[in-house]
Amino acid sequence: METTKLSSKGQVILPKAVRASHNWAPGVEFAVEDTPEGVLLRPLKPFPATTLDDVLGCAGYQGPAKSVEEMDQGIAAAIKARRDRG
Repeated sequence: METTKLSSKGQVILPKAVRASHNWAPGVEFAVEDTPEGVLLRPLKPFPATTLDDVLGCAGYQGPAKSVEEMDQGIAAAIKARRDRG
């Protein structure tokens, strides 16, 4: 078992082994819950769960469906145009 201290600013550093085992990177936000046994930290999900139906159509394209080849050609043209602009 590893230990840590509470800083004068109220901060607690989670040991590296704990962060690594949960794949927690800097910036992860936690919900803090006070329990009879102590304090419980639950990582917050960065985005609410969504389904494909929730986000379908968010790109705003209203034309006919494009083939993969047509999409690749469009991407290549946009890259070339951006490169030509410098």
